[in-house]
Formats: sequence, C-alpha cells, structure tokens
Amino acid sequence: MYLLKKVFQLRDKANPDMEKPFLEHLEDLRIMITRVVLTLVVAMIACFAFQKHVMDVLREPVENVWAVKAAEKLPEDFAVADWENAKELETAALALTDSERETFLKQIPEDDRFNVNCVRLVRAAGKLEGEQRSTFLDEATNGDEKLRQRVDALLSKNADPEGNGGRELNDLSTLKPTEGFMLSMKLSFFSGIVVSFPLLLLYILQFVLPGLHNSEKKMLWPAMLIGFGLFLTGVFFAYFVVLPRALVFFASWDESLGIASDWRIGWYMSFATQFTLLFGLSFELPVVVMVFVKLGLLSYEMMSRTRSYAVLAIVVLAAIITPTSDILTLSLMAVPMYVLYETCIWLAFFDEKKKRKKQAEEDKAHLDHLLEQEDHDSDPHDDLDDHDFDEFDEHHDDDFDPHSTEEGEEEDQGDDHSPWDDYKEDPDDHRRED
Repeated sequence: MYLLKKVFQLRDKANPDMEKPFLEHLEDLRIMITRVVLTLVVAMIACFAFQKHVMDVLREPVENVWAVKAAEKLPEDFAVADWENAKELETAALALTDSERETFLKQIPEDDRFNVNCVRLVRAAGKLEGEQRSTFLDEATNGDEKLRQRVDALLSKNADPEGNGGRELNDLSTLKPTEGFMLSMKLSFFSGIVVSFPLLLLYILQFVLPGLHNSEKKMLWPAMLIGFGLFLTGVFFAYFVVLPRALVFFASWDESLGIASDWRIGWYMSFATQFTLLFGLSFELPVVVMVFVKLGLLSYEMMSRTRSYAVLAIVVLAAIITPTSDILTLSLMAVPMYVLYETCIWLAFFDEKKKRKKQAEEDKAHLDHLLEQEDHDSDPHDDLDDHDFDEFDEHHDDDFDPHSTEEGEEEDQGDDHSPWDDYKEDPDDHRRED
C-alpha cells in the first residue's frame, strides 16, 4: 500500500489540475493490470509455438561452457569437434579384434585415423611417467615426428581421452515428470515479457503519467523505443557477455573442487532467464531517472551532489538483484549501471539547460510585452479609439459640401459679420433689450 500511495502521489503531481480520489486511482490501476495481463497472455501463446527454438537459444551458453572447458585441454590448432569425434571412433574400435580394427580404421578419413591414434597413445602414455613415457612414445610412434609432437602437446595440456569433455553439461535432465512442461510454460512467459516489453512499458507510463499533453504524447513513443532498446541491450549483454563467463567460472570452480557439474535443466533455465531479464531491467535505469527528473523529484544538482551515495546504492541494488553471489557477476552488473547513471546526469544537465534557455526566452518576451504596454499607456493620443476618429471624420465630411462655396460665395461675402460685431457697435441697445 505504501508503494501504491507513492505512485498515486506521483500521478497527482504529474497532473495537478486533475486530482483524483483514491478509488479512481484504483480503477486506473485495474485497467492497467488488465491490459498488462492480456498482453502477456497473447505474447505467451505466440512464444509457446516457438518453445523449441527458445530452448535451443538458452542451451547455447551451456554448450559454450562445454566448448571452452574442452578447448582449455587441447592445443590451439586442434578443434574440439575433431577431438571428440576421434574419442568416439576410438571407443567404437576398442571391442574389435586387431584385424577388424585395422579394417575399421581404413574406412575412415586419414585425418580421423591420425586423431584416433593420438587418442590411443594419449590414453596409454597417460599411465606412464618420465622415461617410461618417453620410451613408450618413441617405440609407438615409429619415428613419426608429426604424431609424436601432437601427442606431446596433448599430454602437456592434460587432454582427457576418457571423459566426454564436459558434455554432461549438455545432457541437462529433469527430476519430475511435469518439470519439462512447466519449463516450457516458464520459457514462454519470459519470452512474452521480452517480446511485449514496449506495450508493457507504454501501459505503465500511461498509468504513472496521466493527463499528458499532445506534445508529451508525441515524445512518449521515442521514449518507449529508447527504453525498449536499453532493455534489449541489457538482455543481449547478459546473454552474450555475462552469462557465458559466469557459467564457465562456476563450472571451473566445481572442477577445481573435484565436483561434477551435473546441472538440472529446471535450475539452469530459471537461472538463465532471471539473469537476462534482470540485466535488461537494470538497463532501464536511465528511463526511470529521467521520469523522476521530468516530475521534478530529481535534478542535475541533486544527482551530481549525491553521486557517491548513488554509487553505493547501485552496488547494493546489484548485489540484491544479481542471481549469483560472485564478485564477477556483481561487477558486470554494477559497472554498466553506474555508466548509465552518469549518462543520466548529463542528460539531466542538458535538459535543465534547455529549460533555462526556454525560461529566459519566455521572460524576455514577457518583458518586451510589458515595455510595449508601458509605452502605449504613456501616449495620451493612444487613449482615443481609432473608431472615434473614423466617426469624427465621417461627421465633418457629411457637413462639408464643396459646391456650397461656389453657389453661395456672394451671399457669404455680403453677410460677413457676426452678432458680436453688432454688440460692439451698440452695446447699450443690447442692454436695454435684455
């Protein structure tokens, strides 16, 4: 409830003109959850049809572990596939008689026959030490320097002619009858999250940031694309870089302790899917931080001032969400998150700079408007309306007749005095009349 309360407060702060009661917030939450669930169900059904391909993709890091472990015990010019094929051929020829073995070896290519001899001599020479091994190889190779050099290189690398080179990692097994089916459902679910992540992100952002303006809605789609790109970057980084190295590290550690790495398919698939998804979500840090910056909860000054605390928080968060407890995996998650956080600081700086520039332009425009208004108020003629001037001109234009000066010119000349002139001539008469 505390988390929901904080989310509702963010919603109200993002849109203060449309504050909603608690029940309406819950209704929006119900709509958002319904959309998310339906989207996941559709995506899960679509991914379930390709579950075998998804299984092969997730099994590839385990095969990479087997290849790495096998290559560590072979010369650089010796392919792992050739060595494993030679061991299978040598095992098949063990139950044959000498004549049958000779006939069998004649039926295979010369390179494979050479590799089979290497396996046979490495197996035998591995039981000897010192001079005994050297004497045996001198007699067994019959002066074949190429064969002798290859066997010596294999012995120096401690090549294993008996084991399967770690192939038990590929033969992942289940412990329950229903584990395989439930594993397919789980893989479909996680694959559905990856495929439908843009829509899930859209629904969540629409719930957290309601009442967006048209310009903000237009910016939402690029933000979604950036968020989806960051998510895929985290998933691919975990799948191609972190996961193979983590598996090799754990397999080598088990081998150093004399423990067979007999991993179970259910545990491995859960580990691999959680590993990749958590890395994908951790790469969403810039989206979360920039949302907080847009809401005013974070700023460039705050982020740059509390950088040391952010580093500690990132390390603690990486330690919590990392499926493993080794320092290698922790570092591979914490370092990219810190780099992304530094990127967020620069993004916040440029965003704040843009806001200051926009605010300065608005202030300048407002100041220019006030100055124009002041100049307008200081001019007394500006109080007169243009409409009054138009009426005044129309009135005088109507009273003025240009032909009257021509027709009544003589009359005007004859009666050119005013009543004031009569008053000046005889003021006493005017007094008596009054």
